[in-house]
Amino acid sequence: MDFRKLWREHYKNTFIDSIGEEGAILNNFYCNVGVCTPSRGCFFSGQYIDQNGAVHNDVPLNRDVETFGEMARNNGYNTAYFGKWHLDGDAKPGFLKESRSMGFTECTHMWNRGHWKTIHENKPRVSNKIGDKTSYTTDFIADKAIEYINDQTDNPFLAVLSIPDPHTPFKVRDPYSNLVDSEEMTLPNSFDQQDTPVWIKQYYWHNPKHTLENFKDAKSQYYGMVKCIDDNVGKVIKTLKDKGIYDNTIIVFTTDHGEYMGEHGGLLGKNNFYQNAYRIPFLIRFPKKIKPNTVINHHVTTVDFKATLASLMGVVAQKSMDGRSISPLLESEVSKMDNNYAIVCRHGRNIKSAFIGIYNDEYSMCISNTGKDHMLFDMKKDPGQLNNVYENRKYRKVKKELSNILVDHVDKYQGKFTWIKNHI
Repeated sequence: MDFRKLWREHYKNTFIDSIGEEGAILNNFYCNVGVCTPSRGCFFSGQYIDQNGAVHNDVPLNRDVETFGEMARNNGYNTAYFGKWHLDGDAKPGFLKESRSMGFTECTHMWNRGHWKTIHENKPRVSNKIGDKTSYTTDFIADKAIEYINDQTDNPFLAVLSIPDPHTPFKVRDPYSNLVDSEEMTLPNSFDQQDTPVWIKQYYWHNPKHTLENFKDAKSQYYGMVKCIDDNVGKVIKTLKDKGIYDNTIIVFTTDHGEYMGEHGGLLGKNNFYQNAYRIPFLIRFPKKIKPNTVINHHVTTVDFKATLASLMGVVAQKSMDGRSISPLLESEVSKMDNNYAIVCRHGRNIKSAFIGIYNDEYSMCISNTGKDHMLFDMKKDPGQLNNVYENRKYRKVKKELSNILVDHVDKYQGKFTWIKNHI
């Protein structure tokens, strides 16, 4: 049974859905990098990874970067952050002090990295043991965010609730752990795909450590984690309504990356170009400027978020950004914008593992620094990205056009990817 179909059968309406139904859904929102640190760096700074310094996991964001937290604070907002940050190097958990929180004044429950399943007020503050409805991490930090919202009075505020789930380890607290029988979970159509590139990271369910039973259990637990998140989103929405500020608050729901969950040969994790890890949810509600049931099909990426937020808030950022505001689309001022494509990449600790790619309405293409096994998919004919047509002569013109866009992008924003010119 398909995951989304199963979700709909169990839960006809969700709190997360309501954000898009009462605001806007971006159908083609992509993270620029499909892994935590660099994706978050682009999101919070409005700059590509070569500009902001957070090129791969556990590398800190450059200290001279202005996050949208600093942007808000510089414009008179109270600011707070709850949950995982992952932009302060390799400290784990690394609870942040205000001197390093990069714009978030309330940072008591802001930690650098780790997908902890329990969090407490007192030491030891975090644990991988599964917590209960008060200590399970999703519930705990949502409750802390709600306390913060309730404490706000005259000043406008910006609060980030950064929930570590859904992520490994694939375990969630009761009763969410038993919402769906794992036997109802089916394998994705591409689970047994054999022709993935040699440079794809070799993390697969197809090995002695991971049985099909393990896979189905993990998928059902993932489902439970999402439902737990949704219920906590509902608690936050209720708080905003009870406080009388629901319609005066910009509400955004998104994530830093996706999860392959067995797609493309049984892949685990993310960051291997296939869109499962890059095309991510983005819903936004702000009735003062965004009409209900607005649907945006234009390609937008995480690097565009800060500029868009600044426009909706009516504030000015102090540092330049690589991204552009898409508020004209959200506010129905225009029906389309230039550059309807998303640039995605992986830098990696080993430069040979790097790639850079592009998605648009018709195609997706990826150039690998190995110099071989590049990928091109006709997304109209092959939305599942199963038939690589890079070597098909019929697509020579398409490859040239997309390559020119990538080279122009690299020359302007991402100088560490100049190797692309040797491989096209």
